Amino acid sequence: MIFQTLNGNWVMNEKGSEAYIDAKIPGSVLSTLLVQHRIQDPFFGTNEDEVKEIFRNDYYFTRQFEPSADLLQQQKIELVCKGIDTLSKIYINNVPVGTTDNMHRTFTFDIKNYLVYGVNTITIEIQSPINYIENQRGSVNKEAYYVPEGSMRGNQYLRKAHSMFGWNFGPKLPDMGIWRSIDLVGYSLIKLDDVLVVQHHEKKKVNLEIQVKANIIERGMYIIQGEIVTPEGRVSAITETMEGNEATLMMEIEEPRLWWPNGFGEHPLYTVSVYALDMNGNEWDSKSYKIGLRTMSISQERDEFGHEFCFRVNGHKFFAMGANYIPEDSIYSFITKEKINYLLRAAIKSNFNTIRVWGGGYYPSDTFYEMCDEYGIIVWQDFMFAANAYELTDQFARNVQEEVIDNVKRLRHHACLGLFCGNNGIERSWVDNAEFRQNADALRIDTVRLFEQLIKQVCMEYAPQTFYWPSSPSSGGNFDNPNDESRGDNHYWEVWNENRYFSDYKNHLMRFCSEFGFQSFPSLKTVKTFTKEEDRNIFSEVMEHHQKTADANARLISYISKYFLFPKDMESLMYLTQILQAISVKYGVEHFRRNRGACMGTLYWTMNDCWPSVSWSSIDYFGRWKALQYMAKNFYSPIAGSIDLEGNVASVYVQNETRDIEPRRVRISLQTFDFRLLHEAEYQVEIMPGGVELVCTIDYSEFIRGIENRVFMEATFYDEEDNVVSTEIEVFVPYKRLALENSSISYSVIELPDEYVIRMMSGGFAAFVELDLRQADAVFSENYFHLTSKREKAVKLKKSDIRYLNAGTPEIQNGFELEQQLVIRTLRDTY
Repeated sequence: MIFQTLNGNWVMNEKGSEAYIDAKIPGSVLSTLLVQHRIQDPFFGTNEDEVKEIFRNDYYFTRQFEPSADLLQQQKIELVCKGIDTLSKIYINNVPVGTTDNMHRTFTFDIKNYLVYGVNTITIEIQSPINYIENQRGSVNKEAYYVPEGSMRGNQYLRKAHSMFGWNFGPKLPDMGIWRSIDLVGYSLIKLDDVLVVQHHEKKKVNLEIQVKANIIERGMYIIQGEIVTPEGRVSAITETMEGNEATLMMEIEEPRLWWPNGFGEHPLYTVSVYALDMNGNEWDSKSYKIGLRTMSISQERDEFGHEFCFRVNGHKFFAMGANYIPEDSIYSFITKEKINYLLRAAIKSNFNTIRVWGGGYYPSDTFYEMCDEYGIIVWQDFMFAANAYELTDQFARNVQEEVIDNVKRLRHHACLGLFCGNNGIERSWVDNAEFRQNADALRIDTVRLFEQLIKQVCMEYAPQTFYWPSSPSSGGNFDNPNDESRGDNHYWEVWNENRYFSDYKNHLMRFCSEFGFQSFPSLKTVKTFTKEEDRNIFSEVMEHHQKTADANARLISYISKYFLFPKDMESLMYLTQILQAISVKYGVEHFRRNRGACMGTLYWTMNDCWPSVSWSSIDYFGRWKALQYMAKNFYSPIAGSIDLEGNVASVYVQNETRDIEPRRVRISLQTFDFRLLHEAEYQVEIMPGGVELVCTIDYSEFIRGIENRVFMEATFYDEEDNVVSTEIEVFVPYKRLALENSSISYSVIELPDEYVIRMMSGGFAAFVELDLRQADAVFSENYFHLTSKREKAVKLKKSDIRYLNAGTPEIQNGFELEQQLVIRTLRDTY
């Protein structure tokens, strides 16, 4: 196999124009125009509306290249397009060689007869996605009327990331371009077509069944060699002679090191390589995969609550903890390995073991899945269908089938892959959404054919060891009460959508809550990137433009009125919405974890943003952690404490999501805001693996009568070495009724070789203490915490976790400079 990339320097021009501009590929119309300063920033102000209109034009991407002599000598030469977005015509030396109509697929074209020695020219004409969808209509009796909130009518007709046409969290920027690698690949004699690795687990050994299919270019005898490299570097190999175009290799691994999700063990990876050889031992093609040795299934066993829905890895059932994951950027060319790694590292820091790749975006890059393998993050993988009704024409069915085959074959070997899911939200929409049901009823039949037949059959054939689920939420398909809380997975939006109190979570026991969430504003630093000073009012045109959910800013104000006093300024308002978001999700997660068994997973909506906006994310577009991401570190801790307060009665729990018995010492205290101790108790508990332990239940009515607004209770959890591992607090009245005093926090900074230690003390109770830096961003060891005693509180900041806002910003050199940059805010400071 001979490889030659066409990535790099191209030129782009609008159809009908002779004005060429330099373009970098992988890249797009939008990335090219932005880099060349030809358009305004689409994220600033309301520029999105103007920028969107450029996608009504068609564009050409062109470059010249010289195929290598070795490439031209190959018997077969292919143009491999791993991502063209979306509708394109491809020309080699002005001769058409193929078309594309799906950004989610790899398209391969045989171009040997179109190449010449010396300079060749490739041109890719990319057609307007907006014009295309605006001119599409359903067949007779198959009209689709429903449009997802924030999107564009007709988005379902094009196999392109739906959210590029807008969604209730992101902009309408349906970009166009060559968004993934484009390469020339030459083969002779034999080409490896498909390699499937099937794991057979036995006691103290794993047998790998490696099924190989090849494309025989020249008839002859061929040998397939399989090789395994262990995590320690030990190599074993085996060969088999091909029969026809197939071969099966059986390889045994003794004393295997099993792959476990984050929090349950290590994540070792084995390298499996397959080589195609001729009878003289010459190599003609090869494929290599990193795999983890594990069993992975979804348990749906009947129990006292109905039918459970939980991940089972290596025979061990575990509670899934994580979030939904949307495209990392609205401009896909700007999605980098560094950005992906930053988000996944944040997931690990916050104790995630699972991420759901949402079905309205795109199938992430290989880098994403490789990192999830390395970090031990289970991936719930939606196929890219969301909140739409699809007409299953023959052409659409063939296109989808190839898309699913492509991506199943690409992803199935990854240890992180937990399940494939047909779509986001479609089955439930047909049942519970009156507006959605206005779609033609024939499309309901196509929904079953698409997600319960076509895609399911592809998954069963190409990934027989991976669980398939038809929709999310679902109870198993066929529109059978898809959001039934006694089985399957659930989406729970009543708190946010219906303005309910957070306590409503306690009225529900979902088996697996795969979507729920709450919005918040980003930080003022982020708001400043898309506003002028006069825009910084949450009901200004620009601020509402960056809020893609109808009436949501008003809803946030309504929620503030439930829990907090009205803030004194916009920055305080933004802070309060982040606190609201964090305690809302925390309330739900803690309730579900206390009821482990009845519920076996929570994935909140969402972890990340695709542009700077008001949204459900716990990390904003620029990577700034909101309060929710910090609180997730605690409520997703493998051994997590929580307080369930009903009136004046507090019940303290510990949940153990590990494979070990865990002892804990728990200290419960009741204090006034000036730290006068009113009541104290200590308990020793042992929590079994996967267990939930009620530590105590205390009625504080007699202790707090008349002073309810000036006291708090605290539960402090200690490990075996008597180190404080977490604390939880509760107050007995809404936060807006607390008689908080002005903060009197003193602090100092100590510099160590790799980190700073911020030492803080307070003369009285300080709620939701936020740390930030004036001219930099930072991820602290803790944030949005409470100061609950006169004892010193130490917060660590690794030097590697400081990021600077601009390239020219001076770096912090010592503890004194950090101290000068530090900004501290508490709840009392907001009014």
